[in-house]
Amino acid sequence: MAEPIALQHQADHYRISYFMSTTFIPTNEISIESDQKTDNSSRRGPNQYVRSLVQDKNNTERKPPWLRVRLPTGNNYTEVKQLMRGQKLNTVCEEAMCPNIWECWSRGTATFLLMGEICTRSCGFCHIKTGRPQTLDEDEPRRVAESVLSLGLKHCVLTSVNRDELPNGGAHIFANTIREIRNLLPTCTVEVLIPDFKGDQAALQEVMDAKPEILNHNTETVPRLYRTVRPQADYQQTLEVLSLAKKLDPGASTKTGIMLGLGETKKEVIAVMEDWHKHDVDILTLGQYLRPSPFHLPIDRYAHPDEFQEYHDLGKKMGFKWVESGPLVRSSYHADGQVDALQVVGRG
Repeated sequence: MAEPIALQHQADHYRISYFMSTTFIPTNEISIESDQKTDNSSRRGPNQYVRSLVQDKNNTERKPPWLRVRLPTGNNYTEVKQLMRGQKLNTVCEEAMCPNIWECWSRGTATFLLMGEICTRSCGFCHIKTGRPQTLDEDEPRRVAESVLSLGLKHCVLTSVNRDELPNGGAHIFANTIREIRNLLPTCTVEVLIPDFKGDQAALQEVMDAKPEILNHNTETVPRLYRTVRPQADYQQTLEVLSLAKKLDPGASTKTGIMLGLGETKKEVIAVMEDWHKHDVDILTLGQYLRPSPFHLPIDRYAHPDEFQEYHDLGKKMGFKWVESGPLVRSSYHADGQVDALQVVGRG
């Protein structure tokens, strides 16, 4: 039997936050449980995850009701967690503190984080640690592939930290991981969420030569906010990565997305969608920005679900193959469902 998470009790309420935006939930509405009573690992289990996000008593900001989620647990969730620990692998689900971790892991899906857990960049929205990365683990592709086989995945999502200190940005790790997965599970489709490789065409070529079914590179925000949100990136370069990926491998689907709530306007969001369309992007994701800590960029606003629906409808009208738009949407949210809906066929 799962044990309830120990939350800070305050009068008739528990104070809980996923992303440093406090929600006051009456005690009779608490529905969150952890997968186990204690977690002695150095990583953030559900207990540590929730406790670490409780804000100080002076912050009384309420999250809107559409951001409340029930956190399921079960055998699949535990299996995924134990497998990642046993293989000494990282997931962006944990490192980026994704609000959908319980849902996705309970469905037996996860997004593998390649090349360590320390990033060379310092984006204002991201919870992944910034610093000097450790030596590249060249055996990681094999262990990821073995985990994909163990989970019996039909679709696998690979992403990474930025490794700007490497000549090719670690592109060969993506390529080798795709090939290792193909060797062990040829029917598994692969989606890669890549960094920009500082615009290095040879690095992108190395990834595309491995034939991922989906190439994802996130735009993250509108161009006006890039210097604040993605200070080491460039909006135009992001578009060029997406366009070049399609030229290098016309058989691959391209994908990108942004977060709402960083200070953008509707007009700017629509302009970005138009840019994506001009660069032949196939799949879009739009989700709500949620602040990981007080040291990250503040939330400008909570976009209403109706606004997300507007972007979904507009995207479909513009001709995008798939638009995943909603407050809790993240880059790889329902990625396996997108592959099924679009009838993407494995190229292994």
